[in-house]
Amino acid sequence: MSLWGWTLEAYARPGVPEVCLELQDAYGQNTSYLLWAVWAEGADAATLQAAASAGRSWDEAVLKPVRAVRRTLKAPFEAVADGAREGLREDVKAAELRAERVLMEALEAMSEHRRGGQPALAALQAASRAWGAPAPDEVLARLARALG
Repeated sequence: MSLWGWTLEAYARPGVPEVCLELQDAYGQNTSYLLWAVWAEGADAATLQAAASAGRSWDEAVLKPVRAVRRTLKAPFEAVADGAREGLREDVKAAELRAERVLMEALEAMSEHRRGGQPALAALQAASRAWGAPAPDEVLARLARALG
């Protein structure tokens, strides 16, 4: 199964969206990258670092700015009809989702050096460390449990 298909299934599981949002907003993690690490069942250190570097670049240049626009559009704007603002917000939300998919496709292409068989929590911990300041183990463990 492709990473994107797996991610859509994973995101539908109870608790996954909430923990992903917490990891993103409270701990600066990129959830597309973390989910890739679980899907890949472990990647060697060089692949983790290369994927983290690619993810950080995409996150800073594309995902964070698009996400900021989407969040800004939540609040009413003077002289802009709510329906028009909400319609634009939905368009930006679709662009954000597409940007996440583009990143996941790039990460999937980097997955030729999969070790395979690594438990979800270990994969999340390794990926979180490679990303930068690691997220707390208890939050990563909640995501691992939610992913099943």
